Amino acid sequence: MSAGEVLQASDEDLLRFGKQVMLQEAEGIRAVADSLGFELVEAARVVCGCKGRVVVSGLGKSGHVGRKIAATLASLGTPAFFLHAAEAVHGDLGMVTSSDVAILLSFSGNTSEVLALIPYFKRVGTPIIGITGNRSSRLAECSDVLILTPVEREACPLGLAPTTSTTVMLAVGDAIAAMTAKMKGLSPRDFAMFHPAGSLGRRLLLRVSDCMSAGERIPRVREDLPLKDALFEITEKGFGATAVVEESGRLVGIFTDGDLRRVLERFGLGALDRPVREFMTRTPKTISPDRLAVEAVRAMEEHEISVLLVVEGDVLVGIVHLHDLLRMGVA
Repeated sequence: MSAGEVLQASDEDLLRFGKQVMLQEAEGIRAVADSLGFELVEAARVVCGCKGRVVVSGLGKSGHVGRKIAATLASLGTPAFFLHAAEAVHGDLGMVTSSDVAILLSFSGNTSEVLALIPYFKRVGTPIIGITGNRSSRLAECSDVLILTPVEREACPLGLAPTTSTTVMLAVGDAIAAMTAKMKGLSPRDFAMFHPAGSLGRRLLLRVSDCMSAGERIPRVREDLPLKDALFEITEKGFGATAVVEESGRLVGIFTDGDLRRVLERFGLGALDRPVREFMTRTPKTISPDRLAVEAVRAMEEHEISVLLVVEGDVLVGIVHLHDLLRMGVA
């Protein structure tokens, strides 16, 4: 079969082979997981005790895995960065200090570019966690903590391209990162701090003050004004309700479009000339601006309402609508 020629195979055969690849990689992870002992714990404790940053390095496919491991560590609250093995010996080793911890990845354990980093790490006193599939390799010999990840066979059709071996290395890196996060007591709020643009970050970091409408955008009327003025304010501001306030800004009630329908059904159009205070709800649901936006969502769900008035003390400072929270990804 010449290069570029496509071998004909049925959909069923391809599906079977694809599943076989996945299962073979899963079996590789299981076999290594079963073989590992407290060296995995030791590696996690070394990473957890790191006073500087975790330096992850490798070359080729192991390098790509290393980038992911560094990203996962950082994502879970452990400062980490990827150091390209080839670039490191041309000046980038200056980023490494004795306060750091190194994780070196090489399935053969004899990758020359990776081995070239070891003397520097030893000289400055940077602990080395080696992840390799070769117990008799130079990396295994020089590691302060050794994680062995041997695999019987790669999952590619030729049994040559790094597939099972890199998947196993990645799983080990994830385990170390997760174990470290567990020891550090990482909370969902901590995680959100590292992911402010994500949905969890929005849910745990956004305050009501970030979502509310304030100033002239707040629908509000005085309690002595006729009901028709409240109707105009509700229509103009588009919140489906208006706050009722004293001249000082103190909140005294709320009047909603639902209230308006009920008033007109009971009293007719003549009610539009009567003062708002006769029909307003005097105990509106409120929230303070420093509360989490997700708490506003819960309050709306609990009371089956779509707006909350925002107050500082008893003074109206804003209004938040469920649609605003939905748009910002909180609800």
